Amino acid sequence: MTSERQDELVVIALGGNALQRYGQRGTFEEQLENARVTAKQIVRLIRRGYRVVITHGNGPQVGAILLQQELASEQVPPMPLHACGAMSQGLIGYMIQQSLINELRAQGMEVPVATVITQVLVREDDPAFKNPTKFVGPWFSEEMAKKKMAEGWLMKYDVGKGWRRVVPSPDPIAQVEVEAIRRMVNSGIVVIASGGGGVPVVEKMGELRGVDAVIDKDLAGERLATLLGANLFVILTDVEKVALNYKKPNEVLLDVMNDEEAERYYREGHFPPGNMGPKVLASIRFVRNGGRMAIITKLDKLLEALDGKTGTRIVPK
Repeated sequence: MTSERQDELVVIALGGNALQRYGQRGTFEEQLENARVTAKQIVRLIRRGYRVVITHGNGPQVGAILLQQELASEQVPPMPLHACGAMSQGLIGYMIQQSLINELRAQGMEVPVATVITQVLVREDDPAFKNPTKFVGPWFSEEMAKKKMAEGWLMKYDVGKGWRRVVPSPDPIAQVEVEAIRRMVNSGIVVIASGGGGVPVVEKMGELRGVDAVIDKDLAGERLATLLGANLFVILTDVEKVALNYKKPNEVLLDVMNDEEAERYYREGHFPPGNMGPKVLASIRFVRNGGRMAIITKLDKLLEALDGKTGTRIVPK
């Protein structure tokens, strides 16, 4: 354990593939096994002396919850989207924290682990509320979509699949529970927080209220990392390195970008908004807000990326 890594705080943003892999049905057993694989990588990091905070996506899980809500709506009152997001945080947090505790014990380490169901503050006047674009939940026939629209949902046609609900994706401001998370981290607890981007809330007359929206988990992860004063922000996804001209004959893999280079490539359209775009944008924000370095790489390359052997590093200019 090297002295310079002791007490260094890293926030890790797990991609959706950390729990549900392509081609899997998404059973609890499949997801738990994937969580165990993920836990082995993170425990290797903890053994090195890093303090760790984990955030994660929730797309497949909250999608399944929304489908369950829809199918059972005639028997059980369905919950709003923001409540379903909270459900997914609890489910995923349970799988990750149990897997981490088991792996830590197997390694002879008694380190406390806890999940925080996290609310994330957004602005009520965020422009995203006037232009909802994020698809959520199941697909519907045109007839059912019209019925849902009469009930107040905004629906759009998802090409080749059917009609689907769309909701806003506002920019995150801050995790409401950030001070609780900070105190836990400072007491040596490995914290899982801000899952799925967190439960979006607005503040009205001093009260918090949930809103039906989806916050990008990488942008929310940057907010958490910055507010906690983390040194490192690591985004784990399904590629080892970020690329220019991705999957084209002139593809170029990137080892390192400063924030100005990353912003130029971002504005040139190299990083699609539904894929690598939010990850690069979150990385730019992190280093511009005082972070030492952001890294984008695959889960199984985590330690090698932290050692500078692989992954794409985003650093201040």
